[in-house]
Amino acid sequence: MSFQRLYTAKAKTSGGRDGRAISSDNVIDLPLSTPKEMGGPGKANTTNPEQLFAAGYSACFDGALNLVARLSKTPITGSTVEADVSFGKDGENFGLAVDLIVNIPNLNQQQAEALVAKAHEVCPYSRATHGNIEVTLTTTTNE
Repeated sequence: MSFQRLYTAKAKTSGGRDGRAISSDNVIDLPLSTPKEMGGPGKANTTNPEQLFAAGYSACFDGALNLVARLSKTPITGSTVEADVSFGKDGENFGLAVDLIVNIPNLNQQQAEALVAKAHEVCPYSRATHGNIEVTLTTTTNE
């Protein structure tokens, strides 16, 4: 079975971590700056690859969560996903770790954890990172 491409996002970056990232449709046009914690200038009003990855992963995971909830006929509303993406050392190399904090209000904890586990199996970001980086899941049911 071959991969069927339904959509391709395109972005170009120049200048690396202290450059600029622009999407092919110019909707994203962002200055980049290495955070001070990583030895960079940490310029105001800039972003970095970890923030962009966190935004993408959290959006994708919430979409997967809502999909598995719908398929399992478990109505949910108001779910949120926070992705904390950490950059660090992995032996001699650099690497990433992700903490996903998922909140599904008005469900019991067991139902919420089951949906989060299933979403982690379905989410393309989770599948892409599986076995490559540490991903920790935390599930809450706060209103």
